Amino acid sequence: MPTNVPDNLEEELRNIIAFVIEIEPEKVTPDARFVEDLGMDSIKAVELVVAIEQKFKIKIRDEEVPRIGTLRQAVGLSKRIIGNNK
Repeated sequence: MPTNVPDNLEEELRNIIAFVIEIEPEKVTPDARFVEDLGMDSIKAVELVVAIEQKFKIKIRDEEVPRIGTLRQAVGLSKRIIGNNK
């Protein structure tokens, strides 16, 4: 894992997602789908992207947003972007 990627990235993302969707963090499992399983709507999706960008000081390109449908996907994309921002 690149050195600038936080060791607790998954936990931090889980907490951000839970806060934005307004659910308990325990419900945000690695493969729970944000829309289908957790009830996220398009407004919450925008809020989520902004929250992730602000927390980790990264920029998620518009074309990457649809690829963030689960915690596992959010972790993978965030690791890649953070690692490329060295």
